[in-house]
Amino acid sequence: MTKYTFTKFDAPRWPEAWSALDRALAAWVRTHGGSPLLAQVAGWASFADAAGDSALPLSGEAAGRHGAPALTLEEIARLRGEALVGDGGVPTAFVLDADARFALWRNCAHETRIAEQIRARLRAGEDADAEALADAIDALFQRNRGTAVQRQRDAVARVVGRRLFVLTGGPGTGKTTTVLAVAAPTGKAAQRLVQSLRAGKDKLRADGLPREWETVLANIPDSDAQTVHRLLGYQPHRNGFARGARDPLAADVVVVDEASMLDLAMLHSLLDAVREDAVLILVGDADQLTSIATGSVLMDILVSLERIDAVELVRLETSFRTTPELSAINRAVREGQGEALNAALEAAGALALQHRVDDAARLRTRLDRWARELAALELRPILEPVGDATPAARVEIERRNGERAAIALRALAQRQLLCALREDAFGALAANARIEAQLRRCWNVDPAQVWYPGRAVLITRNDYAAGLFNGDVGIALADADGALRVWFETASSDGGVSARSFAPAALPAHESAFAVTIHKSQGSEYAHVAVLLPPDAQSAILSRQLLYTGVSRAKTSLELWATDAALATALARPIARIGSLAARLS
Repeated sequence: MTKYTFTKFDAPRWPEAWSALDRALAAWVRTHGGSPLLAQVAGWASFADAAGDSALPLSGEAAGRHGAPALTLEEIARLRGEALVGDGGVPTAFVLDADARFALWRNCAHETRIAEQIRARLRAGEDADAEALADAIDALFQRNRGTAVQRQRDAVARVVGRRLFVLTGGPGTGKTTTVLAVAAPTGKAAQRLVQSLRAGKDKLRADGLPREWETVLANIPDSDAQTVHRLLGYQPHRNGFARGARDPLAADVVVVDEASMLDLAMLHSLLDAVREDAVLILVGDADQLTSIATGSVLMDILVSLERIDAVELVRLETSFRTTPELSAINRAVREGQGEALNAALEAAGALALQHRVDDAARLRTRLDRWARELAALELRPILEPVGDATPAARVEIERRNGERAAIALRALAQRQLLCALREDAFGALAANARIEAQLRRCWNVDPAQVWYPGRAVLITRNDYAAGLFNGDVGIALADADGALRVWFETASSDGGVSARSFAPAALPAHESAFAVTIHKSQGSEYAHVAVLLPPDAQSAILSRQLLYTGVSRAKTSLELWATDAALATALARPIARIGSLAARLS
């Protein structure tokens, strides 16, 4: 028997901003005996959930978010008395907490379970013997005790004995120095983590790590990386995972890179699947864009750990990858300091330029110049035809072709245009179309030809069988006979970098990659970056995290294609998602 009733009602005019799902939930509330007020709040909670908030504030300074109305104390009291609303103690359709935050039950359940598990992991942590670790840490860092590596040394020392550890910091600060078992939210991030593992192990060997460490290095997996979905055994038919509390992961250590991209549901599932005696290490830059789904879990965890000065958190600050000039720009953007950003841009000189792109004509001029500069790169090496080569000769030809393709891919990574928008005249799709049209002219390619040597493509859907993942970038190359294949970077058997190829028709969903969205660029790095912002200073896409993610992809030089007003809006608009996880953790 259910205590809910079914009631016929005349549907009101729901807010135009609502999606079909928001309206369906509001209608469900009314047909299950909920009041018009509850239906309205539930619809707005669904709207907020789609925007990344795990709860909807009904009163206080945050009320009115997304256009939802603030409620009076009397209205809030009435909601608490409805059968569909509870306080989180027992399952109900909706939860209204003591701070007047209204949430869908699933978000409340995720936050409650995450908080319980993180607190348990913090309690289970033990301090390691610092003296016993000193020699090992000295060996790992070649007895370097300088200021630049001190925070990294601290991280290695602190992680021993812990059940949860968080390592955060900006780009190039060495977050992936020590990794034992690997997973990442996206396939692209997972592949980059494996590359970092291989490079790190090679560097340790080259720096003269004692021979007794070879067994340790050999046990660090670097042959494969998995998305969190794959690690947990995602089962689409039930929208759930095979691995969990009843069938946990066998790994003693699980490291998740780019953890800022984790959402509430994913972190809940991950914590369920990691054994209580195993260690979970979350690695990421909390100042970057958060997950496209609900929650800002890495930031919430950081805030909670910083509040208690927890040893389970280390923040790295020294960048080993970016120039001092770009580091100053990244810092100014991260802190939302307009004057500091202007000063950093001026000090950077030719390394960081701002171009005022405020209309379609100026954008076309910039894109055409960008395309000419791309065309000048070595993006179209002629490969060797395989033809009727013997099997042994075929292997050697493919090896040489792979090396040439890898060189072309590295050349492609020298320049990348990042767009705040995907759609619109200032979006990545339109920018790609303009750039490709210019490249076809420069390379004498038929305008109607979809595939041509030098075309860059971005994979947009994981294909585990092919080993291609959302975010992977490939380049189309032809051999002397005109046969064309699409090449993607991979690690060769000897630890070097090579590439493997696919027929264009065999690729999973993809799109052109001369311009990509800033969201798609997370986890990547490029020598020279141009960041394109929409000229409309009121654009909802503009945020501090978006701008920071974009500019921090650059290793050596940067261009900002933006108006002063758009930059000012982005700096002044930090993304602050509403939820209860941080409060539950504290």
